[in-house]
Amino acid sequence: MKEFALIFRLNNTTDFKPSPEQMQERMNWLAGIASQNKLADKGNTLLPTLAGAKTVRPNNVISDGPYTEIKEFISGYIVIRTDTIEEAVEIAKSNPIFKIGGNIEVREVLKRD
Repeated sequence: MKEFALIFRLNNTTDFKPSPEQMQERMNWLAGIASQNKLADKGNTLLPTLAGAKTVRPNNVISDGPYTEIKEFISGYIVIRTDTIEEAVEIAKSNPIFKIGGNIEVREVLKRD
């Protein structure tokens, strides 16, 4: 299996402080990934060049590359294990961040030897 970083972006800092309900929804999403044994270690990871990245935006809009709006900021990331980037995108599409206008960049992680 390959490892993919899911990089979470938000449009403004008010979205960075979720309500207790939003936090529970995010934790449930993360627990679902962990229960499938697809949550990987957050150890020493490198993100490769931008060529293999995809960004998932609200309404399941998927674009090539990690190109961001200037006003966006990274609010966090996780690393998951899947066979393909398409499977990683499917997992990203179910994240509740889209309800508040955020997006997720999906990139394959390179391992150091």
